[in-house]
Amino acid sequence: MSASNANEVIIGGQRVVGLGLDVQSRCAHWRGPTDVVAIRMACCGVYYACIDCHAALADHPAEPWPATAGAEVAVLCGACGHAMRIADYLSSGSRCPACAHPFNPGCQRHWPQYFTLPLASLDDGASPAAP
Repeated sequence: MSASNANEVIIGGQRVVGLGLDVQSRCAHWRGPTDVVAIRMACCGVYYACIDCHAALADHPAEPWPATAGAEVAVLCGACGHAMRIADYLSSGSRCPACAHPFNPGCQRHWPQYFTLPLASLDDGASPAAP
């Protein structure tokens, strides 16, 4: 993993924005080997590496996805570029469903900043872990 000063990268054909991004969407705030998730923000439709990157670079406050948005494709695996539905990400067991790269399980603590929970449209009826 190499650091960079890029504020934009293209992953899986999607533009990802953040501070000091590497090629897998790790940013200045989160640089661990499993910090490879970018989330398309409900407020602007732009993929950001994290909520802190959005706060630093966007000209508006972040808004979480509504509880009815489980079918929205809004999460991107930085390892393989797979774009997934919110419901699929929340029920993924902290692994990409396409490439099995692990995601940081600690991200679950931050889900309420991105998603209104519980998400009403989880197909399997499972509820995400409590923050």
